[in-house]
Amino acid sequence: MVSLALSSATLRAEPAGANQIVVLGDSLAAGFGVDPVEAFPALLQVKIAAAGYNDRVVNAGESGDTSADGLGRIDWLLKQRIDVLILELGGNDGLRGLSLTSTQTNLQAIIDRVKHKYPKVSIIIAGMQMPPNMGEEYNLAFRKLYPDLAAANHAALVPFLLEGVGGKPELNQPDQIHPNVEGHKIVADNVWKVLYPLLQRMHRAP
Repeated sequence: MVSLALSSATLRAEPAGANQIVVLGDSLAAGFGVDPVEAFPALLQVKIAAAGYNDRVVNAGESGDTSADGLGRIDWLLKQRIDVLILELGGNDGLRGLSLTSTQTNLQAIIDRVKHKYPKVSIIIAGMQMPPNMGEEYNLAFRKLYPDLAAANHAALVPFLLEGVGGKPELNQPDQIHPNVEGHKIVADNVWKVLYPLLQRMHRAP
């Protein structure tokens, strides 16, 4: 797997005929606390190869990133073609209690810039949820943000990236925020359920 988060030296042409899948995210994508090859973007690359495709996953995850940070990085990422964008941001916004209006505006701006540069891009939005201590009203609004964004942009949606992982101590690191190795396997499965049908359609297209 290739990371765009480190240096311009990682900007390389993808294999001929391959789709380039960029995971723009935070510490969940970056694989905080686990080896990079154990993080869910790397596991997606393994699944893609097992399916017989030569598509390439680019891990553009940065620990600590908010939606504003992702927006600040998107123009650099657009130096290389993006066929599929997996947008995994907003969790840090929520944990910091930031304005959800600003979060939605930032995520929409990222989508708009990617679509402007690559009109045929496919978007997958990774939904997130907040822990109970953030308050019921905020949590409900936060949870609704992702399906609303997906619907507005005709994007595919992973309803909850951490489905089956969140709140389970045995699948998380001691901080109970970041998945452990086994947790990342489930996260990869959650994304693959949405990504695989999309890739099938893309490879059938003339």
